Amino acid sequence: MNPRDFRFAQATCSVAAALALLGACESMSERQKGTAVGAGGGAVAGAAIGSATGHSAGKGAVIGGAIGAVAGNLWSKRMEDKRKEMQAATAGSGVNVERTQDNQLKVSVPNDISFDTGRADIKPEMRPVLDQLTKNLDSKVNVTVVGHTDNTGNDAINDTLSIERAQSVRNYLSVRGVDAKRINVQGRGSHEPVASNTSDSGRAQNRRVEIFLAEQPA
Repeated sequence: MNPRDFRFAQATCSVAAALALLGACESMSERQKGTAVGAGGGAVAGAAIGSATGHSAGKGAVIGGAIGAVAGNLWSKRMEDKRKEMQAATAGSGVNVERTQDNQLKVSVPNDISFDTGRADIKPEMRPVLDQLTKNLDSKVNVTVVGHTDNTGNDAINDTLSIERAQSVRNYLSVRGVDAKRINVQGRGSHEPVASNTSDSGRAQNRRVEIFLAEQPA
């Protein structure tokens, strides 16, 4: 093994050992664990880049660790509490609540409780979901609302309808205290289906609104 490969292996092993210890530490908060794991992952990547480019693997690990720490520091206890709160509040409603791989809270609301077919005004069944979403929502959390449709009709109709639905959600959240400047709206029309559009049940799944909460870096 040449010196460069040895230094990379040494740095990688050190980071792996640290990650194992951090993962076993139950006293750490979700944000602390995210920071630690992000730092570890960044350190490994930094060491690899440093080694591959002929630079110090150790120096690369330090730089990568710093970057990874920032990336991993985006899921706080507050976000985890909001996830649990939303899951409890929407249980049995068909609403799906999950943490995404890039540390956003994703709330997917199906069409049967969000909008009538071909319309963009919010149904009464959706209001409690949005009310719960805005409850104790930190001012540092950014919101993205994405509207989706099935493939019934043409793109001109579906793209416009999906944006209008996202805008309706934004307006509702804004009235309830969320700064409209923190809310980004997008319409994907029928371009991102989650099920087949060849059946009624599949089209129903595709007609949905997705709301993402992303905490700004501390």
